[in-house]
Amino acid sequence: MRPREGARYAFEIGPIRPPSEGRDQSLLIRATRNCPWNKCAFCGTYRGKRFEYRTPAEIKADIAEAKALADELKAASWRLGWGGEIRNEVISAIVRGNPEIYGEDAVPPELREARFHSLINVANWLASGAKTVFLQDANTLIMRTPELVEVLKAIKSTFPTVERITSYARSETAARKTLDELKALHDAGLSRLHIGLESGCDEVLAFIRKGVTAAQHIAGGRKVVEAGISLSEYVIPGLGGHKWSEKHARDTARVLNEIEPDFIRLRSLVIREGTDLHARYLAGEFEPLSEDEIIAEIRDFIAVLECRSYLVSDHMANLLWEIEGQLPEEKARLLKIIDDYRAQPLHKRLEFQMKRRLQSHLSVHGGIEPGTKAKVETAFKAIESKTDSMEKEVEAALAALKQGAM
Repeated sequence: MRPREGARYAFEIGPIRPPSEGRDQSLLIRATRNCPWNKCAFCGTYRGKRFEYRTPAEIKADIAEAKALADELKAASWRLGWGGEIRNEVISAIVRGNPEIYGEDAVPPELREARFHSLINVANWLASGAKTVFLQDANTLIMRTPELVEVLKAIKSTFPTVERITSYARSETAARKTLDELKALHDAGLSRLHIGLESGCDEVLAFIRKGVTAAQHIAGGRKVVEAGISLSEYVIPGLGGHKWSEKHARDTARVLNEIEPDFIRLRSLVIREGTDLHARYLAGEFEPLSEDEIIAEIRDFIAVLECRSYLVSDHMANLLWEIEGQLPEEKARLLKIIDDYRAQPLHKRLEFQMKRRLQSHLSVHGGIEPGTKAKVETAFKAIESKTDSMEKEVEAALAALKQGAM
């Protein structure tokens, strides 16, 4: 790797991206920092962090840095005889061959970590075909339209192989954009928006402080669809708790029927420690659903859906990952998946819950800490013996596993 004067060998990367963008190994470009709303009761991702705009010049500097890293990775691959293919050996050769950039004693730990993350992100992106880019953080659509157009055009001109550029957005922000603005963004290269619908029930939206109404969800979503931008809407089964479960399922389906997004993605509720919702739960203000009750709610939700959307259960927070298919054609098959699960005896359902949640935990951590392990072992023994306390033991074990992995 040739030294580049003034180079950081790193670009900013935010904390999260959709699982679908992780699966596609998207290049991550941070267009804004953190979340401009940052009040949702269930979310702690950006809590305590101030929202900040980034200038087009800053963002384009990161795009240029990603391009330089991509060029260096490809050049190293050719030098090593891999013909441009990006393999682990190429990454290792760059790191080992440049101790002044990646060495433990060469730079501060934070910069070294940023350099590694940037190098790995670009390497994975190249290895997957360099076709997708995700703009971070929580609501890139809030940028001034001309500035976001400038960034989109810079990505397309810098990386000719890119076929899809996506980002998170809020319904309220989409509703405030004019249709012409959204069309301009689409023409500049914005392919898809991921919007956290969470619920279509106004009571639930108010309780979780989403800062949007069902009507605004519909207005924003329909405008995105009309502009030709692919739309992925996220729903949180269980978010209404016992109090609003039926209304949450019914109203959310009604809103999505009005929007007709390309994708509906399920993200079953996990009450995370440190969030406002967790505090309300501890105070007795929120009664969560059990695993089986969430599955029943999802069934009610799907039964009311009439839109032409692709339904996906692509997150570890969900119990039944098998729920995936095109609506309305595959509705009967999706409902049968749920009905087959619910038809099993209680001890079989509890065993399934434990095995699936343990699988998710191990896939993230590779192991299990002693306190959680003890709860898991106790739960499995209770299931095997079919004791009266098996539901309680499983509930305790699942809570520990979810906090660690989701």
